[in-house]
Amino acid sequence: MSKLAESTRAGRPVAADAAVSVSVIVPVFNEAENIALLHQQVQTALRALDIAYEIVYVDDGSSDATFERLLVATGSDPHVRIVRLRRNFGQTAALQAGIEHSRGDTLVFMDGDLQNDPADIGRLLAKLDEGYDVVSGWRQHRQDSISRVITSRIANALISWVVGVKLKDYGCTLKAYRREVLQDVKLYGEMHRFIPAYAAAAGGSVTEIPVTHHQRRFGRSKYGFSRTPRVLLDLLTVKFLGSYATKPIYVFGFIGFVLWFLAVVCGIIVIVEKLVPPYVYAHRNPLLLLAVFLGTLGFQFIGMGLLAELIIRTYHESQGKPTYVVRQVVEGAASSELVERLPRQRVRRLSSGNVRNP
Repeated sequence: MSKLAESTRAGRPVAADAAVSVSVIVPVFNEAENIALLHQQVQTALRALDIAYEIVYVDDGSSDATFERLLVATGSDPHVRIVRLRRNFGQTAALQAGIEHSRGDTLVFMDGDLQNDPADIGRLLAKLDEGYDVVSGWRQHRQDSISRVITSRIANALISWVVGVKLKDYGCTLKAYRREVLQDVKLYGEMHRFIPAYAAAAGGSVTEIPVTHHQRRFGRSKYGFSRTPRVLLDLLTVKFLGSYATKPIYVFGFIGFVLWFLAVVCGIIVIVEKLVPPYVYAHRNPLLLLAVFLGTLGFQFIGMGLLAELIIRTYHESQGKPTYVVRQVVEGAASSELVERLPRQRVRRLSSGNVRNP
């Protein structure tokens, strides 16, 4: 596919180097039957919004006629960019490719199976304009089998509890993001579903709105129970990176201290049992071996924590990566312009000094 030549604002073509307001990223894999209707619906929804947009289709190594159907359906549409991967890398990698090949200040992700409704894009963008960094879709009336719905609810409750960001539907691909939230995020595994958690960890604001969910018309779902263990492993990774990425000694050290404490308890029991009836000899007491094992394991965890600290410092210092995220820097007269953008009621409260929660 040649380089995207044009974009439009209000239906009028503009130059290739003009700013794109919204990039809609759609990963597709063996969705040949859905392509024509998918593009028609997405195109119709975006044209109605009066914004400069582009549509980035990522063909994730389809083995059917998906790529050919994309070429036919999009034709010479100047809003479209097609990214074709050499093989199937998975949805997360496809979304990462879409991010890197898009230009919009706002990114919208959606599935290519026609179950997400492109008409909801406008509602996501309107909510984003209220000041949020991430707007997640919630398939309130999900059109899937009861087993998948139940499994999804359990998974969403677990994810919300672990990462501390309460969302009803982490698995819904239909989401809108500000680009700055994603610019320092690299996606691996199945981690695209955890982007709201990454955004919240960096101080971003996250919200959720109900979206329409349709039954699948053509083809079959690419999701199954085989994803469950992968999602759980990725959840552990997200929790670790979100809470301890700059202080790994805390998690390894805590585990090490717990193991040392248990080793001391076992050792004390061994001594007590040797001194009081029935006078169990230490070398015959299995708790002595357990105490040595726990003590050694605790030492290893402390050592891993120290090595992790060295690795983290090397990672940040060698690449000049800060351990913080700046939301905004205000200098001089710019502050008055920002005050004018605040709601008038909030300005009056700030001026009177009667403010409890900033």
